[in-house]
Amino acid sequence: MRRLKVPLIVEGKYDKAALASLVEGEIIVTNGFRIFKDPAKLAMIRALGEKGPVALLTDSDRAGFLIRGHLAGAVPPERIIQLYIPEVYGKERRKSRPSAEGKLGVEGMTAETLLSILDEAGLLEDSPPPADPARITKADLYRLGFSGREESARKRERLLKELGLPLGLSANALPGLLSRLLSLEELETLTKRLFPA
Repeated sequence: MRRLKVPLIVEGKYDKAALASLVEGEIIVTNGFRIFKDPAKLAMIRALGEKGPVALLTDSDRAGFLIRGHLAGAVPPERIIQLYIPEVYGKERRKSRPSAEGKLGVEGMTAETLLSILDEAGLLEDSPPPADPARITKADLYRLGFSGREESARKRERLLKELGLPLGLSANALPGLLSRLLSLEELETLTKRLFPA
């Protein structure tokens, strides 16, 4: 399976599922229009954009363009990679009727189309990146008490609040996201400050 070089932002969980079956990496869901009322998620996307490029792939309908415009205002233009799906009319398999505009969304695109869009933008690599000793791993989260322990959920929530990240992020989503925002040393220092022994 090929790997994303940068975080990819999509509208919904079905878009994420379609892409996650094709590529590995960080795929962030806006939950459609909820992004307009989710300052923590918007702050997380903004922070990712400050650290490096992020890619944005929304549906080719009015709703997708509204969401795209909202996010484009939060991330510097030189840090956002705009990706577009072709306008294809039809109905997604899971739906009983076509969308209001009759167009397929990201989830309705073929695997070949999605991979082609990502590949043409230069966002895919064939093998996992070399091990980075500063990259935060699941083992680091366990060692620091953010996963696998009785008090882990409470500690994780406090860390997420401190970093201004959405509280619903799971322990599995954290390593990749935190690695883009902090070094392992910075996370260890922050942990000591938040949870003095």
